[in-house]
Amino acid sequence: MNAERPLGNIFTDLLGEVTALFRTEMRLARAEMSEKLSTMTLGIALAAAGAILLFASLLYFLGAATAALIVAGLSLWLAPLIVAAAALLVGGAVLWFGISRLTAKNLAPRRTVHQLKRDAAVARFQVQHQ
Repeated sequence: MNAERPLGNIFTDLLGEVTALFRTEMRLARAEMSEKLSTMTLGIALAAAGAILLFASLLYFLGAATAALIVAGLSLWLAPLIVAAAALLVGGAVLWFGISRLTAKNLAPRRTVHQLKRDAAVARFQVQHQ
């Protein structure tokens, strides 16, 4: 039955199917990017929350740690230096964790790209076997 169809009709149908497929894939890409945006928003929120909590609690913690080191016998200049270095390491780790969730790799629409590759393969197969 397909051999009796005019070539123009076949290409018209194929163009319609490719257009519909493209629209569907665009909706999928938008949905996936929305999901990725949620992941990015969560990463930003975690980084911000970590930074705010770190700052607020560290003010008291650093003061107490400095006082403890001074009471333990360290000099007035060495105790704050040690405490500041420790705070820098912890703050850097929290910030790094938040930023690591914002990488381009985590935001790429991998499922959509994979689906587009599969769709292209199916379209090539259909064109070759029409």
